[in-house]
Amino acid sequence: MSADLIFEHFPELTPYQQQQFAQLGDLYNEWNEKINVISRKDIETLYERHVLHSMAIAKYIQFLPGSKVLDIGTGGGFPGIPLAILFPDTSFTLVDSIGKKIKVVEEISNDLSLKNIVAVHERAEKITGTFDFVLTRAVARSKNIWNWCHDKIAPISNHRRKNGIIALKGGDLKDELAELGRKHQRVKISSYFPQPFFETKEIIYIPRF
Repeated sequence: MSADLIFEHFPELTPYQQQQFAQLGDLYNEWNEKINVISRKDIETLYERHVLHSMAIAKYIQFLPGSKVLDIGTGGGFPGIPLAILFPDTSFTLVDSIGKKIKVVEEISNDLSLKNIVAVHERAEKITGTFDFVLTRAVARSKNIWNWCHDKIAPISNHRRKNGIIALKGGDLKDELAELGRKHQRVKISSYFPQPFFETKEIIYIPRF
């Protein structure tokens, strides 16, 4: 599977962005041999299950220039790195509690010349500062994410959607979202991408207010 999958769904990419996305396959294959940040079977479907999955967020919201986004539990850089390529004028802070994963984020960001990424080795709840949006991908239950991060969401919104949490989730979420006990929106990713992998995947948006 190649970056052509990304180009198909995002035809507006510049030639430079296309080059950056094309590099991701080789970079992750190289780093995965040193530090296992992606499962062996998933590395073969990197562009679908990691890159395109991350970019579903860009179908839901377009981050404005100058905005600040926090990606907690980023692992090897998802969804942060693909979105940082797509939105070069938005600042992304990628956080993970596992140091070797942050090393991969730093090295790949450097190889792609991404100047809008800061990688931080820390637990999410210990991050300081405020952000327009907090992103997560299969990190924890929604209530836990809210408890960790709601105080890091800036109160003044500049986007069409109010500042908040955007989580990539999968499976049966009924009990989890009932437990959350807050206003939220669910969007099926299959409405953006037709691949069978996305049939059970959703975006969960939790506004700050």
